[in-house]
Amino acid sequence: MAEQVAHSPDAAGSQRPRRLTAEARKRSILKAARQAFIETGDMNGTTIKTIAERGGISEGVIYRHFESKDQLFYEAVVEPLREAVDELVAATEVVDLEEPLTPERQLQTMNGLYRQLISTLEEVLPLLGLVLFGDPKVGRRFYRKHFAVAMDRLADAWRDVEDRYGFEFESPDLSARAVMGIALVLAMESRHNDLFNRDRAVTLISESTIKGFFPAIEPSRRRR
Repeated sequence: MAEQVAHSPDAAGSQRPRRLTAEARKRSILKAARQAFIETGDMNGTTIKTIAERGGISEGVIYRHFESKDQLFYEAVVEPLREAVDELVAATEVVDLEEPLTPERQLQTMNGLYRQLISTLEEVLPLLGLVLFGDPKVGRRFYRKHFAVAMDRLADAWRDVEDRYGFEFESPDLSARAVMGIALVLAMESRHNDLFNRDRAVTLISESTIKGFFPAIEPSRRRR
């Protein structure tokens, strides 16, 4: 199988082969690997040969850029997930940097957070599923080193905000995980349910997250 090349016109206007730069070739390999891993749904069952065929290149070209399939899997699948989660956390850490929070802005901020979470998670769902529910060792390592750490950073950001306004946040770690879990389910709804109304869902879930999901029960109001 020939090495991947691009084409550019010569002086006569005909197309002549032009080799890709090393960086461009590496990007094309990562794209082919990402698609191959997602299609098979199994890191261990996806071979370098499969990735080479998917990208229209030779196995030797892949090994000139990546030492092993593990490295290829990490850069093609795990790294994009880590970057996506980091971007979400970074946005939360500066939530009241430009102006103080008010109850209205708090609701708007929660609304924006859910929208960003849902959009990001919906985009990376195939990768997330592959990492978390594929190879158990890979899933455990990613969850502990990246996903859980990101939720802890999210909790720390919320704790800092609460501290600045004189409130005590009893369980920001659990709150961060609850919000992430809700966003993950809504991302799956958005991806797989044609009847899903994102605007309605985000509005309701933002209000419920801040005000509480259930009203206090009053026994005297029970209907017989």
